[in-house]
Amino acid sequence: MAPKIAIAAFLHETNTFAPSKATYDDFAHGGGAGRMLRGQEIIDHMSDVNAAISGAIRYGRDAGWDLCPALACATSPSAHVTMDAFERITHETIDRIVAFGPLDGVFLDLHGAMVTEHLDDGEGEFLRRLRAAIGTEIPIVTCLDLHANVTQLMFSHADVLESYRTYPHVDMAQTGLRGARALDAMLTGARPQKAMRIAPYLSAIAWQCTADAPAKGLYERLSELAGKDRQMSFNMGFPAADFPECQMSVLAYGPDADDAADQMIAAVIAAEPAFKGRVYTPEDSVAQAMRIAATAPGKPVVICDTQDNPGAGADSNTTGMIRAMVTANASGAIGNLYDCDAALAAHQAGVGAQITVALGGQSRVDGDAPFTATFTVTHLSDGTFPAQGPYYRGKTMNMGLSACLQIDQLKIVVVSAKAQMADRSMFAQVGIDPQQEPILIVKSSNHFRADFDPISAALLTCAAPGPMAVDPALLPWTRLRNGMRMGALGPAFQNDSTKEPA
Repeated sequence: MAPKIAIAAFLHETNTFAPSKATYDDFAHGGGAGRMLRGQEIIDHMSDVNAAISGAIRYGRDAGWDLCPALACATSPSAHVTMDAFERITHETIDRIVAFGPLDGVFLDLHGAMVTEHLDDGEGEFLRRLRAAIGTEIPIVTCLDLHANVTQLMFSHADVLESYRTYPHVDMAQTGLRGARALDAMLTGARPQKAMRIAPYLSAIAWQCTADAPAKGLYERLSELAGKDRQMSFNMGFPAADFPECQMSVLAYGPDADDAADQMIAAVIAAEPAFKGRVYTPEDSVAQAMRIAATAPGKPVVICDTQDNPGAGADSNTTGMIRAMVTANASGAIGNLYDCDAALAAHQAGVGAQITVALGGQSRVDGDAPFTATFTVTHLSDGTFPAQGPYYRGKTMNMGLSACLQIDQLKIVVVSAKAQMADRSMFAQVGIDPQQEPILIVKSSNHFRADFDPISAALLTCAAPGPMAVDPALLPWTRLRNGMRMGALGPAFQNDSTKEPA
């Protein structure tokens, strides 16, 4: 009889310092992540996209599994998931899994950095409830994002946690294949030995690209230690979740798991000084980009507006880089600027019209404000288009009403849904050829590199005012574990309430 395997997905990356929460409707509509799917819809729509659940579906088909799809949903990173959203989605997903009847295994595609209004550890609580519902005998494999803040609850209730190994995340489906292979091994064999280790510092996402040092070398070491007999993960964590288990971690499953985990965490600790890099001010980044562009025509200079990255919980609507470009009279394009009112005004006015709007600036971050000016509407779009790059591979994007607004020599992609600028098609959908622009400003931190590195002359990381601090040590932590360094070589967190009185 074919093994009966339930599959489900529930993903959210939570920035507890961000301005906007994730509601049930956000998960239902999904935005750039795609709408909520149930049952056979998951097989029909998720089989060929860059997602862990896609890899599991493909593996299961080849292995002859009886796949039982429950529910799949995700939404853009933001502040806390509302209690209503978490409880409704968790209850429905687990009820659907239980309703499948006797199962041989469960495959889950989760993120690993979900914080809700009422829970520090969304995934850990989801796994705890699932275990209570199906018992301890059924193996559970969970695939996680490389940025998961892996907790003891997650580690305890999943038999294997398997994580992405690339950032930009171009290996999500491959991770699903590895996770499904581990689940298949447990259908006829024993549960593996497992070990978990925690690093003593946080690292900034701007310096976590796995194509560069130090992450490149660390993941090469991870692959060596995993070999053919072990499952291993190095989670660089999401350094904007204010709770005690916000952390980088190493996981090992299989023979000599403890020894492998010890060797890997030693490499992570030794790499701490390398998790730092240069950050430009908006003005300096534009000046440097203009200098480079003058010597490298035909290849754009890419500036990442990392502190307004919607892939890290920001709202993609700050205006610091717009001001810097306009002040310098620089030529280029910026995207995406999330402003539904401005996009609607552009559509009502039509191509060629001039509109005066207060653009963006709703972040409530010091130093950010709306940019009020008169813009020319140069292109309109319904915001629906196929993604072409490696990160969003296979997805049909739905950015809502979209427009290109131009002021002086700057073109601005204005959209009605949040998704980080990680695909050249996101410029093209409003008539901008990114290869023809001397400067491109992307509201992203690293995922854009998968599609933009091949065409860029240089990459600059900029810290315009925004809610996702480029250095986690700058965040107003209150609940981090005592002694955790708040960034590479940064100060150690100390909760004043635990200090001895003077």
